[in-house]
Amino acid sequence: MTNEQSAWDQWLASLPPQQRAAAIALRNRFARLGADRPEEWAQSELFEHLPQLARFLLLRRLWNEAINSWENQGAVENVPAAARLLAAGADRADVVLTMRAAAFEAVFATLTAIDEGGSTAPGDQPLPGWSLHETDAVDHHTRQRLGGLHESLGETDPSGHQAQDLWT
Repeated sequence: MTNEQSAWDQWLASLPPQQRAAAIALRNRFARLGADRPEEWAQSELFEHLPQLARFLLLRRLWNEAINSWENQGAVENVPAAARLLAAGADRADVVLTMRAAAFEAVFATLTAIDEGGSTAPGDQPLPGWSLHETDAVDHHTRQRLGGLHESLGETDPSGHQAQDLWT
């Protein structure tokens, strides 16, 4: 038994039966969704009262639709500059990797801006800010703020490489 599993089992044993059942169900949900270390995600959501499932779902969607979608057949070929590189003999894998790395950087910068929650523009009047909040399945606000998104982007990489393959 690993230390992580032992810690999870000890934590579970400390919970009342109803909370234990909720923790196991949430861990299983994270596992079905492909999360690495589903126990940590579940424990954080339940113990720290953080909307980890919503965070995970958003970050995984960004990986699938904004970063890794460049691997799909025809994706880079639909970008004229990338098509010219391919026509000139560039290796498709290198072009895809470049597009994925650029997308990762754009997503990371966007998530950082969301996490910071406000403008850094100088001025003598307060400026509006922003934040991202969880909703339930029927779009009612849960009042849970999604924060630290940029910090978890790498660890939600579906490949399990934590984005390290983007710079190889």
